[in-house]
Amino acid sequence: MIKVCVLRIEGTNCEEETALAFARLGASTELVHLKQLTGAVKERDRRNLADYDLLVIPGGFSAGDYVRAGAIFAARLKGALSAELSEFVSEGKPILGICNGFQVLVELGLLPGNGDNRYAALTTNSSAHFECRPTLLKHENRGNCIFTKGIPRGAILKMPCAHAEGNFFIANEEYIQRLEDNDQIVFRYVDPAGNYASYPWNPNGSVYNIAAICNPEGNILGMMPHPERAFYSFTDHEWWRAGGKRGRGGEVGTYGDGKKLFESIMDHLRSHIYML
Repeated sequence: MIKVCVLRIEGTNCEEETALAFARLGASTELVHLKQLTGAVKERDRRNLADYDLLVIPGGFSAGDYVRAGAIFAARLKGALSAELSEFVSEGKPILGICNGFQVLVELGLLPGNGDNRYAALTTNSSAHFECRPTLLKHENRGNCIFTKGIPRGAILKMPCAHAEGNFFIANEEYIQRLEDNDQIVFRYVDPAGNYASYPWNPNGSVYNIAAICNPEGNILGMMPHPERAFYSFTDHEWWRAGGKRGRGGEVGTYGDGKKLFESIMDHLRSHIYML
């Protein structure tokens, strides 16, 4: 059975929803505190990162987002688990960072990749406000990202965002081209017509409308919107406004677009583990 580690510290949230999303698709999912991986707990509570097939860093405000969003969580990971993380990545095991998790992955240098985060950052939203709204995401990846192989290129998915520092910024324009050439751009914000648009459809001002990127190898994904909040259709605010009858996603019990991402990575992991 696929084993998923959803990692948390003080201030993370959405870990329960994220764990449930994977569990609903048949994974053995565990909520693991960072102290359990570093050994700062009783022996019976210790966990080993190498025992898991997938690492997820969920959303939230880890350590209060002091210094910068995700900076303290990243520093703790780098200080205590650098070797274990490097081995996990080198084995091709996937890592998913959602919202605050995306910020952590950039702070770690795992995104954009190759330990190089000098050109990229997730900064304060261009609106200077916390943005909590639906977003439309166009799938741009050409097949490199293992998290979205089951999602047709050009498909538009709807997921909510909730962040104050989601503005993906790259100082060097040549680096944007490098992301494009390496097939690292996974999702971009669009409007209802499928066009790249500014605020509010791009809720944070991200350069090139980037909502999600992967590393050059395709096994690490960071995204600002929350797929775990769109697993079922009834979490869609339009569904509620329509009285549960007409909104995108249909009737109670049907699924939202977030499920597609979880299904895609689960299908990849099942195929990969079976082949091993």
